[in-house]
Amino acid sequence: MTLAQAERAALVETLRGTGPDAPTLCDGWTTRDLLAHLIVRERRLDAAPGIMVKPLSGYTERVRAGVAERDFDALLTQLASGPPIYSPFFLIDRVANLAEMFVHHEDVLRGAVQADSDWTPRTLSPELEKGLVTPVKSVGKMTLRSSPATVVLRTPDGTELTSGGHGPRVTVTGPVGELLLFAFGRAPVTVAFDGDAEAVASVRSAPRGF
Repeated sequence: MTLAQAERAALVETLRGTGPDAPTLCDGWTTRDLLAHLIVRERRLDAAPGIMVKPLSGYTERVRAGVAERDFDALLTQLASGPPIYSPFFLIDRVANLAEMFVHHEDVLRGAVQADSDWTPRTLSPELEKGLVTPVKSVGKMTLRSSPATVVLRTPDGTELTSGGHGPRVTVTGPVGELLLFAFGRAPVTVAFDGDAEAVASVRSAPRGF
């Protein structure tokens, strides 16, 4: 089983436990909405482009809303089975879906967590942490390029994974999984900021993600 498959299976089990109406970190989406998004992404070739292409997003959302009305358990079965053979993700699941499954799994796990609350993220295996390094580098390079400071993503051992933006340097330090969530604009995340106070404040409040 690949890391992407393992994280998919873990996400499915978490969704079974939360049910269809739990909150997520995706604004306005319940777990049912998030599940429908994942199904559309892998199985509706006519609608999936609108996930990334804004002019097509209206159609994508209508399709996603329709999918969300289906039986929750049936949708879970589809997600658990992985991308169908006709999906562009069928051959690249290992590469393209690890970050997707991880981030959305955390969207569910952290959906009811308040950003300023006392909470502890799950402990990731060394294998999963290693597997998430490449997504941190690629995603961070894209989402940090417009940052109001030069943001450097660094692991606790001092390894700098990627950077982006312009201006004074702000170092964001945390485990690989937390850095990926930060790069995607998720909160809460357990990272530490180092740099000029004004620059840090601007980075913390700046939008990230796609």
